[in-house]
Amino acid sequence: MSAIDPVTLAVIQSGLQQVCNEMDLAFVRSAFSPVISEALDRSDGIYHRDTGELIAQGDLGLPVFVGTMQFGTQAVIERARDLRPGDIYIVNDPYLGGTHLMDVRFNKPFFYKGELFAWLSNTGHWPDTGGMVPGGFSANATEVEQEGLRLPPVKLYKEGVMDQEILSIILSNIRVADQRIGDIKAQAAALNVGERRLTALLDKYGVGLVEDCIKELKTRAAQQMRAKIATIEDGIYRGEAYVDSDGVVDEPLKIVMTVTKQDGDLTFDMAGSSPPCQGPMNSVLATTKSSIYLAMKHIFPEVPINAGTFEPLHINDPDGTFLYAKYPRPVSGCAAEVSQRIAEAVFDALVPALPDRLFAAPAGTSGNFALGGFDPKQGRAYVMYVISGGGYGGSMQGDGLTNGCSTIGISKSQPIEVMEQRFPVLFDEYSLHEGSGGAGKSRGGFGINYRVTLRRGTARASMVMDHGRTGPRGALGGADGGVNKVVVSRDGEDYRPPHLSKDQDIQLVEGESVRVSTPGGGGFGNPMQRDPELVALDVARGYYTVEQADDLFGVVLTGEPRQVDAAATAARREGASSAAAE
Repeated sequence: MSAIDPVTLAVIQSGLQQVCNEMDLAFVRSAFSPVISEALDRSDGIYHRDTGELIAQGDLGLPVFVGTMQFGTQAVIERARDLRPGDIYIVNDPYLGGTHLMDVRFNKPFFYKGELFAWLSNTGHWPDTGGMVPGGFSANATEVEQEGLRLPPVKLYKEGVMDQEILSIILSNIRVADQRIGDIKAQAAALNVGERRLTALLDKYGVGLVEDCIKELKTRAAQQMRAKIATIEDGIYRGEAYVDSDGVVDEPLKIVMTVTKQDGDLTFDMAGSSPPCQGPMNSVLATTKSSIYLAMKHIFPEVPINAGTFEPLHINDPDGTFLYAKYPRPVSGCAAEVSQRIAEAVFDALVPALPDRLFAAPAGTSGNFALGGFDPKQGRAYVMYVISGGGYGGSMQGDGLTNGCSTIGISKSQPIEVMEQRFPVLFDEYSLHEGSGGAGKSRGGFGINYRVTLRRGTARASMVMDHGRTGPRGALGGADGGVNKVVVSRDGEDYRPPHLSKDQDIQLVEGESVRVSTPGGGGFGNPMQRDPELVALDVARGYYTVEQADDLFGVVLTGEPRQVDAAATAARREGASSAAAE
């Protein structure tokens, strides 16, 4: 292969990216469910015809799907037979390169002039795939069958025609089946858009040049990742993170992360982590690996995404732990919750080596909340799925972002106006979770509070969240962020889940409500080194109380409006430093 002109390489790279971006937009704009159309919980990409390796992924795709869709496509390739133009496979089996059952993957072989050139794949979060509870997030499941319908790779579309028998099996096993056809057709339409756009790209530049560019882009991505890794000193780095509980046994699950830097590569080992658990917080191997990939992409965002990005990252299979789930272990919490703890363990390990690039732990939960019932006014059943933001961790560059999206993706909270229009609920509170940002030289961002009240009918509420036992960890002397809180108000009393932020099948009637407070990010650096004027500004904005300013930051405020008492603050901080030294 002769040297490729850099301008041509950049054009082909952008062209492949644009194919994926247009698939993303087609999917979002035609999907029925707010979790896809508003929250953007989906992804699209192009994958190698033989190996299933990632070639390109859309800018609007969830980072956690970067690795899982590659592994998922590989699983389909291994099982695919008699491929024809127009075929589309559907699969959601977590153990075949997946996440949880609600993340449904479509895989389409792409033919150019009669030859298989690549696979086009996407993932969309369906609001329900059956199982014990509406929405699929069963906090008490002890086997995967309780979580919903599990599909191996099967051809839903055969030469462009939907198989009505397979469709009927799917729709007969999920709730609100009449509403799923919109998402199914949107998901297939996105792949069809990708097919047209990729055909146009190949028509313009030719198969040979495009394939040469794909190989070169992979090589360069690996080189760029190794160049970034070279900034880390050789050595062994250790970190840890905890999951509150598995939803069944009320004990924390520990993630032990050992990162070894040697010869330009990184090796990740999770030996010593907790064994497989009874509840749904097991993580399948594809999600575990993808969580490490996305953690490194957070650290080095400049490196482009394709299969070459992952070459310098070696992950030892964590067999015998809850991070390598095998059938029939339940896994509904793996992608949305456990994945974020895995990423946090990577951050915790590497922050001493890369203090200028890393940060304290973010909120680290997707806040999965599902409400299912029957709306008497609309005369139909519904399943509402809510995700929520939280605080980002502080960093050397400044304070953490407030109400940011989760570590694993770009998914955002659906607009409450859309939710109130679609479902019989009222969001009668949406506010800042004051005081939840972890104290530090750079404080963590704040979580949010929301309260949703059932307006009519009856419903069942379920939630799988995390960081209810301990808040997101601070870094380099910073304090932990505030914890996740759930309070259910029903029958005139407040109910708090025994597992803090995991529960299921909570019966609600008209007028009863669920209030959620999401975590704040961890603090970065010694809180006693925070600029006192910034602390005073936070108090003036209502982020912290006067008492918290004193207790957390050693800043004494007097007068009205509150001003920094410089002498008292200096004495308070000196006393705190002396006590810490003792």
